[in-house]
Amino acid sequence: MYAIVEIAGQQFKVSKDQKVFVHRLEGKEGDAVSFAKVLMLDADGSITLGAPAIEGASVEAKVLQHLKGDKVIVFKKKRRKGYKKKNGHRQSLTQIQISGITAPGAKKAAKKTEKAETETAE
Repeated sequence: MYAIVEIAGQQFKVSKDQKVFVHRLEGKEGDAVSFAKVLMLDADGSITLGAPAIEGASVEAKVLQHLKGDKVIVFKKKRRKGYKKKNGHRQSLTQIQISGITAPGAKKAAKKTEKAETETAE
């Protein structure tokens, strides 16, 4: 099972227990976060598309750590003009681990199976 979810303005293809680096999120290390903007959901071959998002679907994750990305050097130059500009940037990132993907109607299906089990037991 995998999902395409929008996190901090970017789209990611995620599955359970996957680690992902995203733009800096609010929250402390060890906190649980939930993302409700699920754009596509694949549950064992059955694909559900949202327009733009799937109602009732969510992705739960745990914040592992906050860190900075690799340094990127931006160098601008105009030849024969004496113009040089050197600038650097390090993006602030958050590493998250996907703990679960909840499909719409998953709770209802679980309740139905419990009722079916109790009826067969009687």
